[in-house]
Amino acid sequence: MQKVETFGEMLRKLREESDMPLRKLAAQLDLDQSTLSKIERNERSANSDLIEKIAKIFKINKKDLQVNFLSDKVAYELLEEEFGVEALQVAEEKIKYLRKTNGKV
Repeated sequence: MQKVETFGEMLRKLREESDMPLRKLAAQLDLDQSTLSKIERNERSANSDLIEKIAKIFKINKKDLQVNFLSDKVAYELLEEEFGVEALQVAEEKIKYLRKTNGKV
């Protein structure tokens, strides 16, 4: 099983493993340094536009970033819901059903 980490934690880890200062990555992403810091601390969410840039900067698979980003969105949306986990399980089945009925893989 893969280690669970938020998008922000994953981004910080990538940056620190590359010995890249926060200000340098912020400049490359065309973000304010404080905004990037908040994303890394999970105080602010990233947007999908950053995924492509981050993948190129760190030369990593875009899919891994995208999955982590989307899972954060879903998790935070359902975090406070009483039946969030159950809803997530039903949603997974609905996705399979919709793909099957719409002819998508």
